[in-house]
Amino acid sequence: MRHPFHTYPAPAKLNLLLHVVGKRPDGYHLLETVFRFIDFGDTLRLAVRDDGAIELLTPTDGVPPEQDLTVRAARLLQQESGCRLGASIELEKRTPMGGGLGGGSSDAATVLIALNRLWRLGWPRERLQALGLRLGADVPVFIFGRNALATGVGEVLEPLSLKPAWYLVIHPQVHVPTAEIFRNFSQSMLTEVGRLGIMRILETTQQRRNDLQNVVEKRFPAVNEVLSELRKYGSPLMTGSGACVFMEFESKDEADKVYRVLSKKYQGFVAEGLNVHPLFDSAE
Repeated sequence: MRHPFHTYPAPAKLNLLLHVVGKRPDGYHLLETVFRFIDFGDTLRLAVRDDGAIELLTPTDGVPPEQDLTVRAARLLQQESGCRLGASIELEKRTPMGGGLGGGSSDAATVLIALNRLWRLGWPRERLQALGLRLGADVPVFIFGRNALATGVGEVLEPLSLKPAWYLVIHPQVHVPTAEIFRNFSQSMLTEVGRLGIMRILETTQQRRNDLQNVVEKRFPAVNEVLSELRKYGSPLMTGSGACVFMEFESKDEADKVYRVLSKKYQGFVAEGLNVHPLFDSAE
């Protein structure tokens, strides 16, 4: 039997701030970060297969299909659920790899949400989040589906209501390896922990910071250059472990105006901040 393809979005995220507050004995760093979904990302098309095979029809250059997070997510859900169905996967990639936009994590989350429905498993959101954490620390927030304050290694999530905003995102055209950046992070444990402090900081872009930014700026001059350019217009910030840099604006017109100037030299895009993940209601 031939099954139809269904289309699903996989939105990117920005870290509106990122604090490294400690380190666990296993080497993972403890974080405080605020995730915001944006109206930009990848697109996935999935079709159920009766033969149990998991096949990625559009492999990414340089990434073996078996290592692709979409395939790993599908296989993990298949294995843990005991489902005998399979899936054909088509991935239209827009988010840059190593950009700090969570593209791979979002793709994996969308696969879990979509196959949970297509395979009629009926798993609750919390169970999918726990499974997603085994694929990566950023996967659970995309299944959670709300803009969130994240603590722990990024898996303890508290929903946040964020004001409407538009974002100019610039990609400095370098690939930043997350694990390496965390290994090089040597700053002593920070003491600014707690939700009240976070909410106060969110009120102004000038107070926000990304504790990994200094490490990346020193290692990757291209990131430093973009940050310097954007500082002419306001308070830019790096997202995640880089390399993408963003600025927040109240309107699309303001963001477009700055991008028109910078687009002559840099690649990027303007995107609206979302209130919830586009598949929020589908993850139930």
